[in-house]
Amino acid sequence: MKHIFPPGPDPQVSKVTVGVRPNGLAYDHVRGQILVANVGDPTMPGSHTLTIVAIDEGAAQADIPVAGPTRWVIFDPEAQAFYVNIADPAVIVAVDARQPDSIARTFAIPSAGPHGLDFDRDSHRLFCACDSGELITLDAASGRILGRNALSGSPDVVFFDRVHKRLYVAAGDPGTIDVFDTKSMGKLGTIATEKGSHTFALAPAGDQVYAFLPHSHRAAIYQASHT
Repeated sequence: MKHIFPPGPDPQVSKVTVGVRPNGLAYDHVRGQILVANVGDPTMPGSHTLTIVAIDEGAAQADIPVAGPTRWVIFDPEAQAFYVNIADPAVIVAVDARQPDSIARTFAIPSAGPHGLDFDRDSHRLFCACDSGELITLDAASGRILGRNALSGSPDVVFFDRVHKRLYVAAGDPGTIDVFDTKSMGKLGTIATEKGSHTFALAPAGDQVYAFLPHSHRAAIYQASHT
């Protein structure tokens, strides 16, 4: 079940039934539709799906079967496509937002467990962080692998700073955020957070990083350096 509501007091909440264990979602603002990536249940055949939700109707429009558990999803407004990480088999699937009723393309990922995902609109690159501890960079149009970088651990959340061309990748074990310069794809450094810290946010201006520290029940604020 997904809930849709506008900000403000006393919002009208729409409840939409989606798939099993919904996780990542992405919004197509042109058509007013959301793609919901459902993790599914390995004991329930056919439960790994993507659900297309129409905002104005407040209803699911299509369910698209996929080959395995989903992870993160993003939307590219220029290509009018959704991209979804599938953990196993290790692939990224693309869904055409103009005809969102099937898988349009599938890109094989040469590393186990595609997890975190983000996108550079200027260079049309996808950044796919995998459970194997590897960052895969690929061309969003062709799926061609452009680069592979080692990570500090098994990753979760990924954020791309479009202003300063920095990529941040969080790993709950050992508790780090790796920082990459996406112009060269060189690693700039590693921020120590806390074991189990895998959820973070990036300020819109790219000047601060906010990380949740679950064991010490804190939120840490890091000042980003762009020199």
